[in-house]
Amino acid sequence: MSHQLPRPTIASAIQEFLALEAAGGILLVAAAALAMLAANSPLADAYNGLLHLPLSFSAGQWSINKSLHHWINDGLMAIFFFLVGLEIKREALEGELSDPRQVALPLAAAVGGMAVPALVYWVLNQGDALALRGWAIPTATDIAFALGVLSLLGERVPRALKLFLLTLAIIDDLGAIVVIALFYAGAPSIAALALAGAALLLLVAMNLRGIVRISPYLLVGLVLWAAVLESGVHATIAGVLLAFTIPLRTRDPGNAPLRRLEHDLHAPVAFAILPLFAFANSGIDFGGMGMQMIAHPVPLGIAAGLFVGKQVGVFVASALLIGSGLSRMPEGAGWGALYGVSILCGIGFTMSLFVASLAFPDAALPVDERIGIMLGSLLSAIAGYLVLRLSARPAGARG
Repeated sequence: MSHQLPRPTIASAIQEFLALEAAGGILLVAAAALAMLAANSPLADAYNGLLHLPLSFSAGQWSINKSLHHWINDGLMAIFFFLVGLEIKREALEGELSDPRQVALPLAAAVGGMAVPALVYWVLNQGDALALRGWAIPTATDIAFALGVLSLLGERVPRALKLFLLTLAIIDDLGAIVVIALFYAGAPSIAALALAGAALLLLVAMNLRGIVRISPYLLVGLVLWAAVLESGVHATIAGVLLAFTIPLRTRDPGNAPLRRLEHDLHAPVAFAILPLFAFANSGIDFGGMGMQMIAHPVPLGIAAGLFVGKQVGVFVASALLIGSGLSRMPEGAGWGALYGVSILCGIGFTMSLFVASLAFPDAALPVDERIGIMLGSLLSAIAGYLVLRLSARPAGARG
């Protein structure tokens, strides 16, 4: 007997989502702090040994051999991107992304928020082919951290501004998926790509035939993930492709497979997968670190891209659309509050760490690029909070 979930109202669904992501942001901070503590203590060897622990999975003559670190980045993060794909599909079909009038402002802001940080990074690293592989690192926004900071301000931040940030972040995630697929794929394996294509066609056929049981999609999706992993394209793309085939419009909309999966995955992703990823990728060794490390063009380009490029790109693109009359200011917000949210978009943490792991997989740089991610994200969190604190009025003061 299938369990029937009550269909939430839009307001209650948004409230639950925002509360969950804010709590997840606290866990992310704790996991990152724990990783840095371990990497700079007598536990450093144990921490690194744990991440490099080999784990294998076999099925007949076929096997996958990866370290624990790779299983987290290629396996668990595929589930995260699966959830992102579910959110994008739902928003595109019936949410904020389905209304061109509503999506114009966050779309422009997201595009500006990706282009300007990439330009800032390029300016500081031009001429260095290896360093330029990291151009996409400062283009990402960590929605969990950004919403976590917003939650500290409570009702001072209008709901429309939270929706603006949420929609912007979803578009930003979609942009990150495209960037990963186009610029961070390895040498392709034709046989693996053919298998992935066959699995995807089967998933689409299942959707068109009206199959609503979740288990067949997940079984074929596992084949799709394994094939994409072996193809040279990053395995997380499989999670997004699988998500786009999950049915949403069914005879029982409130119990659609997409809604059930999105509901069931939010807590595991927010409270387990993302904190594990943060723990596995935040262990920066601060030994011997000085200003020369921070001033290196790579971490400096990342930090400047996140803290300067993001706020400039998001705010200027938004101001141009609002000033031209093509879009309206989010209801209840002013220019100061919009600028504060633009600064918060520079919190790149999780997504920036993920892109960095693809850009520099072999630690070939003379410095740790994660220094720039931490610095840029921290500055954006502090400055964004202060600007919003000073500019956003309490709910009762509006009118």
